[in-house]
Amino acid sequence: MGWTNSHLHEFLIKGQRYRDLEQMYEDVDEPDMHDEQEFRLKKLVDEGDVFEYEYDFGDCRQHEIAVEKVMEPEAGVRYPLCLAGERACPLEDCGGPWGYDELLKVLGDPGHEEYEHYRGWAGEDFDAERFDLEKANRALKRA
Repeated sequence: MGWTNSHLHEFLIKGQRYRDLEQMYEDVDEPDMHDEQEFRLKKLVDEGDVFEYEYDFGDCRQHEIAVEKVMEPEAGVRYPLCLAGERACPLEDCGGPWGYDELLKVLGDPGHEEYEHYRGWAGEDFDAERFDLEKANRALKRA
């Protein structure tokens, strides 16, 4: 997504929860809680499955992920690999979906009294409609 991985997150797959072990805290002894580092998605999901991912429990960035197709890896291709996408990633710490909607509203109105503040915070080059496939894949290679 382009975020910094600085917030709590969780995968919910077939009734089981997966988190970073350091983020599990008091939930570590719950039978449905697992250390995400001990599992790989290819062992947990199949083609046609749908699971949930939540990032930043305070901002409630909830995602539903559908496994549309499972393909065999190609020789010489480095994975993970993004094949396509739409729109820019919502900015980190902008207040969840509600804050992002407000940000887009203000940035869409240069006459808005908060425009300069939001533009400065988002950055001059932020464009909510732009998706940069090469940038997404560079980020995946660093992960």
